Amino acid sequence: MIVLKPRQPVPALDVETLQGQWSLAEQAPKNFTMVVFYRGLHCPLCTKYLKELDKLTSEFVDAGVSILALSSDDKARTEQAKLDWELKSINFGYGVSVEQAQSWGLHRSAGKGKTSTGIEEPSEFSEPGLFLVRPDQTLYWSQVSTMPFARPHFREVLGALDFVVTNNYPARGELV
Repeated sequence: MIVLKPRQPVPALDVETLQGQWSLAEQAPKNFTMVVFYRGLHCPLCTKYLKELDKLTSEFVDAGVSILALSSDDKARTEQAKLDWELKSINFGYGVSVEQAQSWGLHRSAGKGKTSTGIEEPSEFSEPGLFLVRPDQTLYWSQVSTMPFARPHFREVLGALDFVVTNNYPARGELV
């Protein structure tokens, strides 16, 4: 399994979004691009998680952070998630391939039927991951999980970003 290291280049990421083609290499945020991999339409915890992000999107933009949320769901499931979850501000990517997920060090799971929301899990999908990427395409921070539970809270991420930017705090965890 690949483990991305801070201060090292991240893999290329080119995906379709509900707003059109998106490329990480073309992003030019003041401070970071935040890439949020979520499990998909079937995940009730993703609903709550992305609603929190949606409410804070303008604060992230004010902090110099561009955002992309993406999953291995197809376009129809992604559109349904955005509609059902009443999300207004987040750019959603879809169709993350197995190879893309693996290159970002994401864990993969096999579908196990319907979730508590009554929505069928895809035959396979990626587990959550959150990445802050510097404008030079190097990793600053990451959080990868094998489970849908206990993800970083976006309000806490915002607070940390204020400290990081104000104090020019270096990326940590870079040693092999």
